[in-house]
Amino acid sequence: MRLWHESSRPVALLCVGLLLTAGWVRAASMEIGPADDLESAINQLDPGEELVLQGGTYVETDRLSVTVFGTVVDPITIRAKDGETPVITYINDSQNVMNIENSQYLVLHGVEITGGSAGIRITNSNFITISDCHLHDTGDVAISANTPGSSYQGLQLLRNHIHDTNVTGEGMYLGCNSDACRIFDSLIEGNYIHHTNGPTVVQGDGIEIKEGSYNNIVRDNVIHDTHYPCLLTGSTVGNGAPNLLERNVMWNCGDNGIQAAADAVIRNNIVLSSVGPNIRSHPHQNGVPENLEIVHNTLLNPSGDGIYISSISGSVVIANNAVFSPQGWAIRVSGDLAQLVVTGNVGDGGVSGVTSGFDDSGDVSVDLVLADLSGAPPEDVFPAPGSLLVGNANPLYLVQDDFNGRLRYELADVGAYRYSPSGNPGWTIAAEPKPVPEPSIFEDGFESGDTSAWAP
Repeated sequence: MRLWHESSRPVALLCVGLLLTAGWVRAASMEIGPADDLESAINQLDPGEELVLQGGTYVETDRLSVTVFGTVVDPITIRAKDGETPVITYINDSQNVMNIENSQYLVLHGVEITGGSAGIRITNSNFITISDCHLHDTGDVAISANTPGSSYQGLQLLRNHIHDTNVTGEGMYLGCNSDACRIFDSLIEGNYIHHTNGPTVVQGDGIEIKEGSYNNIVRDNVIHDTHYPCLLTGSTVGNGAPNLLERNVMWNCGDNGIQAAADAVIRNNIVLSSVGPNIRSHPHQNGVPENLEIVHNTLLNPSGDGIYISSISGSVVIANNAVFSPQGWAIRVSGDLAQLVVTGNVGDGGVSGVTSGFDDSGDVSVDLVLADLSGAPPEDVFPAPGSLLVGNANPLYLVQDDFNGRLRYELADVGAYRYSPSGNPGWTIAAEPKPVPEPSIFEDGFESGDTSAWAP
């Protein structure tokens, strides 16, 4: 048994959406500046055309509504002029800066958005790509796709920098409560989201994916200093495949680090600190903890719990995690434990509800290269030489790659990293965007990242 057979399924279903960023065919290009009519220029675009925005500030005084219809072969593109920074803002917080409505196959790239209410609100639109944009100091949420009755397929939110939101304050609010709308077959990757915890913020999740949403991939994001959980997902309520949360890093989460009601694969993530448990699951709306795989994460909690799952009602796997919670429970579970698997976990802290599957003889100062439970970078949580994490995972629950996107093969190392005696060959955790490993497809059909370090 290998968990990646089951949990890699969402990747294949994104193939149609991923065409948006490859091989764009543009029939025409139009360039405008801040003195021109932005809304009029956008809404006259035809499939394959692009609008190039010159640098400067585009101050909107009326509601900016974007409704365009590209195609999978000829998407419509709105982008910054090379080497310049267009800034779009609204005069006060009574309107969103940009409303993308009833649109399809649109790419928004390299634009700075600030002020207004929401930065970008998407309504009933599919195959929308927002990439390399900078959203900050918004009056409310930065990016939302949460209009009741809407359907959102194939969204791609890539490499955006989001910070200093206000009021509800989420970095990304995707889907609706109680399955009133849903996002699916989408990719949220490589974003840098921080400081959604300002003095006016009353919620402030980093990334929130609501109940009913399904088959989404959330990976390689850096999230820190939030008011609510850094990353939250609800149950799919049977709509489709689980959501995949992988290779993300987070710290100073104002509530739980990762919170998932049900129907999620949570693997290769790193949580350096959170007010609540690093990973938490409990009943929420119509979801109850089941259909969860929590594998190969590295979790540090200076004062609380590592993994806490209550009211379990179905299949839950907790395997091969490195958990250091010396002042709390490393693993804490309750409910119907008939389908619970706990195995191959290593670290420091107590356990509750289980009697095996966790080796508590770990020591954060010995097993990790440079970690002291400070709760924020610099923390190097790569396994140290001689670490208890090396070789002590349960091989039945190995995942295919690690936090760096390096293939694990049969190397049964606990936590988010595959060990290397020469040290961490990948990115050093810092308050900055994480480079996204380049994907490669191997003959077994699985997707992986870096192929330059195949040797153990």
